[in-house]
Formats: sequence, C-alpha cells, structure tokens
Amino acid sequence: MMTSTQARSLGWAAVLAICFAAVVVLSFKVHAVRSEVLLAERQLISLQRETILLETEFETRASQRQLAEWNAVEFGYEAPRAGQFLDGERQLASLGEVRGPDAPSPIRLASADAAETAAAEAPMRSPVSGAKVTLASAGSEKDAGAVFADAFGDFLIEASPIRPARAETPARAAKAAAKGTGE
Repeated sequence: MMTSTQARSLGWAAVLAICFAAVVVLSFKVHAVRSEVLLAERQLISLQRETILLETEFETRASQRQLAEWNAVEFGYEAPRAGQFLDGERQLASLGEVRGPDAPSPIRLASADAAETAAAEAPMRSPVSGAKVTLASAGSEKDAGAVFADAFGDFLIEASPIRPARAETPARAAKAAAKGTGE
C-alpha cells in the first residue's frame, strides 16, 4: 500500500512531468514561429531588393528618349552594322599594320631549351625597334628580387594607415643579424 506522502510525491512528479512536457512543446512552437518570421523577413528583403531593381530599370527606360536625343544631336553613335563584324582571328590579324623592311621578325613561342641556346648565341633585340637590349648582369650587387622586396617593404611601412608596419625582408633581417653579431 501507498502512504499519503508517497501518493503526494508521485502526484507532484506527475505534475512536474506534465509541466516539463508542456514547456518542451511550447518551446518547439516558439522556434517554429521564429523560423517562419525569419523566412518572412528574408522574403521581404528579397522583395525590397527586387523592387529597387525594378524602379532603377523603370527610371532607366523612362530616360531612354532623352538618351536617344542626346545620341542623335551630340554623340552620333550608331548601332553596329553586320559588315562591321569580323569572321575570325585571321580577318582581325589582316587589319594590322604591315611590317617595315627593317623590322625584326615577329615574336614566336619557343621551348625553354631553344630559348637558352638562342640567348647564349645571339644578343637579345627589341621586337619594336630591333635595337640590342642589354640586361643587368646576373652577378650584380643586389638581386632584382631583393631590390623589389626592400622597396616594397618601405612602401608598406609608409602606407600603413592603421599602425606602423614592421615589414622586414630576408635581406634586411640578415643585415640586422650581422649588425647584432658584430660581423
């Protein structure tokens, strides 16, 4: 047999279980309504953007008469005719200027092996003027990459609007390390 105290505690447990179930069901309903509200807000924003786009389109089309008048009076633009279109790359290339008698031959693609042997045999020439081009020697004081890195690091330091930049290139870091060790 159950005593009255046990019956009361069992009753309270049942009431708490029913309340807990009601809270869970209510929270699911609240989340469902919240997701519907968010979906409706997204649709509203999408419709507002579409309205703005359509208003812009309407205003543009409304001003086409004015644009046509300006075009006829001031600019003189015309739609392209069928004869103005080209059939392909060859027809486009035929529109280019004819090379002069002393102009160098056109630039052609070559493989890496052919480029190395050509560089060793003949000096480089400008494709426009045909004059010899002298390149900086490979054994110069500073490598071109190091010079660029130094200049770019200085640019970053000067151009930083947020805070002073501490951009260091590998060459600068080596110099700083050499100064620090006394070499």
